[in-house]
Amino acid sequence: MAISQKLHTKLVQKLILTPSLQQAIKLLPMSTLELSELLNQEMVENPLLEEVPTEELQPVDAAQEKQEEKPAQDKTDTWDDQDYEYFFGDYLDDGYKAHTPTEVKELPPIENTLSTSASLSDHLLWQLSMQTDDATIREIGEAIIGNLDDDGQLVATVEELAAMGPWPIEHVEQALKLVQSFDPIGIAARDLQECLLLQLRRTNEDPIAEKIITEHMRLLQNHQVPELARKMGMSIDDLKQHIELIRHLDPKPGSRYNPSQSQYVIPDVYIVKVEEQYVAVLNEEGLPQLRISPVYRRLLDKSAENSDETRAYVKDKFRSALWLIKSVEQRQKTIHKVATSIITFQREFLDHGIEYLRPLVLRDVANDIGMHESTVSRVVTNKYMHTPQGVFEMKYFFHSGIASAYGEAVSSVTIKQRIRKIIEQEDPRKPLSDSKIVSILQREGLELARRTIAKYREELKIPTSNQRKVLY
Repeated sequence: MAISQKLHTKLVQKLILTPSLQQAIKLLPMSTLELSELLNQEMVENPLLEEVPTEELQPVDAAQEKQEEKPAQDKTDTWDDQDYEYFFGDYLDDGYKAHTPTEVKELPPIENTLSTSASLSDHLLWQLSMQTDDATIREIGEAIIGNLDDDGQLVATVEELAAMGPWPIEHVEQALKLVQSFDPIGIAARDLQECLLLQLRRTNEDPIAEKIITEHMRLLQNHQVPELARKMGMSIDDLKQHIELIRHLDPKPGSRYNPSQSQYVIPDVYIVKVEEQYVAVLNEEGLPQLRISPVYRRLLDKSAENSDETRAYVKDKFRSALWLIKSVEQRQKTIHKVATSIITFQREFLDHGIEYLRPLVLRDVANDIGMHESTVSRVVTNKYMHTPQGVFEMKYFFHSGIASAYGEAVSSVTIKQRIRKIIEQEDPRKPLSDSKIVSILQREGLELARRTIAKYREELKIPTSNQRKVLY
């Protein structure tokens, strides 16, 4: 058979996303800060995009009053009077600018005047420089300090440290002993046991507490106090003071020099109560208000003396700018719709708190606003809502539900909150087991398995009943 080329027509259905739709989908999951950065970058790359001046965003009445307050002579100012200092003001000396009003210099922002606390590494290196003049010991000490984690624990072995130099193991152990004598006490320990022993030997001479840490650390961690008392040959009352001494030691001595940075959240939506209704208000502070530049738009006029190449370039940029403005507007409308729908479903939460949070899934909101679930999922990503009950991520309002004996579904978040309160109110000497918590919830009309309670308790980072038990 001869190989030949032929043309065939075939009818096929395909789902193709237009560039404008792709852009709109891309903008949906962005936070307000990410969107602001994108818009500023687009204004740099696209000359047809410009930010609406602040004066034009003012109410008409205020703008008119401002215009009327201008002196008449301002309208007759020459170019030299208006713009000379604007363009060349930075290069004029004080003598030349004597006719201008006294300039009020802007002070640096308060963030630039705040002092930063010394890190754990800086604190230890300073002590190292003060404690030894031996260059080798100082070099090994710097390697040890460089291998400490945020809690101050040494994450490298003596052999690994010796191989870094190479240094003799004896010198490494000498340097390690020096660093372990620094403040905070317990620093550069290789495990929890060594950390506690370093603190115990520096602060209190208690051979019984030292023996508990050295030989019976597992029993102490598991709160097996009766077994520990039997092993030590002591009564629980006599053992109490030694356990309390160990309990007041710091297992993470380096954490005080590495405090976690506060994460500040700027809400994307504010829920405001107007009379008896809640209203969603978008936070557009920091977002530039865009428009098409009228100067560049005139270049599209065919009557103007512009080349076809110029008009094609401006036309392409005009289309891109228009798509972006429409995509941003569509994004804001979609976020407002989703927020309004959440208000409708979670009205009782807004009034009374977490205990009244009702089960909600993406499908419920999608059906309510007439959009696809994937769109709602993109909207609630990286978005936060400011509500009368606090600031929450929009995803927080979507949880599965568990049917109660009264026919109403209860949110899993509400159940977790109830479990937390039950445990907070228990007797520390007789903590409630997971089975007992199941029985309490059953009397309240909630049918849950014991493994479900255990899972929720672990998510709340609450230890087991044995670990919560207090014997004295």
